[in-house]
Amino acid sequence: MPLLSIAEVNQLPFEEFIQIFGNVVEHCSLCAAAVWRNCPFSNIQNLSSAFNEFMDNLPMIGKEGILRLHPDLAGRLAMAGALTQESTKEQASAGLGNMSTDEREKMSRLNSQYKEKFGFPFVICARQNKKEAILKGLEERLNNSMDQETLTGVDEVKKICYLRLLDIVDKNSKL
Repeated sequence: MPLLSIAEVNQLPFEEFIQIFGNVVEHCSLCAAAVWRNCPFSNIQNLSSAFNEFMDNLPMIGKEGILRLHPDLAGRLAMAGALTQESTKEQASAGLGNMSTDEREKMSRLNSQYKEKFGFPFVICARQNKKEAILKGLEERLNNSMDQETLTGVDEVKKICYLRLLDIVDKNSKL
């Protein structure tokens, strides 16, 4: 699909906006539904800011909910080929599809420890990291407090969201 101009984004009816932007925050079309009301957007940064503002204004429990919608990195959904198209591409770009047995076992163990401690999967912008950095980040972030990790995870969701918006909207398009 060719990139949309910001003018084209602003002309999208509600249902089409949700269809196109409903997964820029993983499995959370509610974000897109809330953001649509901010039309018109002046550029992609303005559109991204609307998504960020929605997430920032959620209570902590809502932020945790957004994190729970994300898949485990290199987890069972990835192994079964059941990730969203976006997540599949992002995890592949980080090299998570070609991990050694030891790396896979370590990832699985750390993912389990993380999920047990926080109640949601570890979220990191895979497109901005490689498997080694992801494993290191996972280990380090296990030491965070619940609030600290929730906010860190949401910051990573914002990075993912922006990169997904760049896959849809022409970054040079302005009103």
